[in-house]
Amino acid sequence: MNIFVNGNKERIEPCTLAQLIACKKLDAGALVIELNRQIIKQDFWPTTELQEDDRLEMLSFVGGG
Repeated sequence: MNIFVNGNKERIEPCTLAQLIACKKLDAGALVIELNRQIIKQDFWPTTELQEDDRLEMLSFVGGG
């Protein structure tokens, strides 16, 4: 199926939000996910099934000084 991640079209196998994050090897502790213009709390990532043409924005926070 096709989804959009940060504006880029990607073809993925059906999965949950948590599975996609694990596949991409992202640091979940520093990540905020917006799915179709709604922020998804991390508690819901394992049960949030991605659908065709979903639009994800993934924001990663990095500390610095």
